[in-house]
Amino acid sequence: MKSKTLIATRESRLALWQAEHVRSLLLSRFGLEVELLGMTTRGDQILDRALSKVGGKGLFVKELETALEDGRAQLAVHSMKDVPMDLPPGFVLGAILVREDPRDAFVSNRFERLAELPQGAVVGTSSLRRAVQLLARRPDLRIETLRGNLDTRLRKLDEGGYDAIVLAASGLMRLGLEARIRCRFEADEMIPAAGQGALGIELREEATVLRELLAQLIDRPTQLAVEAERAVSRALGGSCSMPLAAHAVWRGPQLELVAALGDSENLRRPLLTTRIDGAPADPLQARALGEQAAAALRAAGAGAYLPA
Repeated sequence: MKSKTLIATRESRLALWQAEHVRSLLLSRFGLEVELLGMTTRGDQILDRALSKVGGKGLFVKELETALEDGRAQLAVHSMKDVPMDLPPGFVLGAILVREDPRDAFVSNRFERLAELPQGAVVGTSSLRRAVQLLARRPDLRIETLRGNLDTRLRKLDEGGYDAIVLAASGLMRLGLEARIRCRFEADEMIPAAGQGALGIELREEATVLRELLAQLIDRPTQLAVEAERAVSRALGGSCSMPLAAHAVWRGPQLELVAALGDSENLRRPLLTTRIDGAPADPLQARALGEQAAAALRAAGAGAYLPA
């Protein structure tokens, strides 16, 4: 292992916070000297189109993986909800860290909650998952695409382009912007995205010494929950173009997994939902739980909702 470890990171304020958080962990736990390699990804550059139209959330990680592959960096830190369901050959997730609040946040300068929005109000989101769940509760809303980093989205709200926007509560909390949250959607009101609120550390499979260190940072309850969630999406051919929600919560020794699927071509089509529980003891069993949830969605008619 090199004496100096570099973390490849996007240059948004939230991404830098996440990378700094991991840098602090590596220093305090292992005494590693770590520096950041800031990068701009394709996902950061393309702001005039929805992610589902230009290649999905993988656009946020591809350049970081290239930096790992050519040796410019040894680690990359991601929001787990942005990580594609299948990593390229030779790459692994070395650790999934303890989860922050996974819920979605309702943010508005004039209204306290979704129910207070007037008929035909404009709500901004870049997420098909959020859009289908918003419309399931309020079919009258106008859903408008909202791209950009967290600060850009808040600025667009403040400029008056939207009555409200929906963001991940975890990002606002990490940047000290919790005061912008008017309310949090409970998970049964708006099911979060797979991996939302959790951070993952990616590295090359061959980096055995680093992998052994990172294994000590794994938060096992978060890891198993996220593995179950991601398995739902993977089993359905998941991508950013699929309005899929999956969220797992520990209830004592049981992991309760809920999932919902909408139709990307008809956002007002009724959602398909499922709820399943189990007691996974390892990632393989957690993935099996997610695959059961995906099978239940297919049995409920998911085939008619999925892209051809």
